[in-house]
Amino acid sequence: MTGWLAMRPMHLRAFALGMSVSAAALAQVEQGIYTCIDGKGRRLTSDRPIAECNDREQQQLNPSGTVRRRITPPPTAQELAAQEERARREAEERARVAEEKRRDRALLIRYPNKETHDRERVAAFSQVDEVIAAAQRRIVELTTQRKKLETEMEFYIKDPSKAPATLRRQVDENTHSMQAQQRFISDQEQEKRRIAGRFDEELAKLRQLWQLAAAPAQTATPSAAMR
Repeated sequence: MTGWLAMRPMHLRAFALGMSVSAAALAQVEQGIYTCIDGKGRRLTSDRPIAECNDREQQQLNPSGTVRRRITPPPTAQELAAQEERARREAEERARVAEEKRRDRALLIRYPNKETHDRERVAAFSQVDEVIAAAQRRIVELTTQRKKLETEMEFYIKDPSKAPATLRRQVDENTHSMQAQQRFISDQEQEKRRIAGRFDEELAKLRQLWQLAAAPAQTATPSAAMR
């Protein structure tokens, strides 16, 4: 009995050591095995993430050898920049698509049919035509004024420099005003071409939107008839 008691601490230590080894083995099994191929082409394994493979993918294996998860290295500065650029482009594309949809909705609300679009087209051209007509009337006035000035300048036809300064100034102002009105009319004609292009582009888009808006109604009609 005394001998058994003397041996008891030794048995306890052996038992405790066995428990410790079993716990460590169990922890390793639960943690799994890490494996990778390093930069030299060697396959490495460890019971923890492998430092030599921090720049490449590692695999954590289950005790059965199947892959539990893959550990990818953190992105490099160049990869981060590429990711940020890709995210920026994707965000811009999403914003562009959202804005295009918003414009399409607004266009469809403003022009529910071709008649409303045609009326606004005519009104837009009428406004520009009124402005051009006013400029043309001003040109007629300037032409009449020019004839009177030329009649007065006939007295100085041999030497126009002897004409009064007031008369010469009126001739110059008439010339500049005539040129300004002609440029203005030319600009308005260009504005009409721009308006025509805008309405043509809108009409092409609206035809698509009207067709899409009418499609659900056309689909629902046969169903309603069958009921």
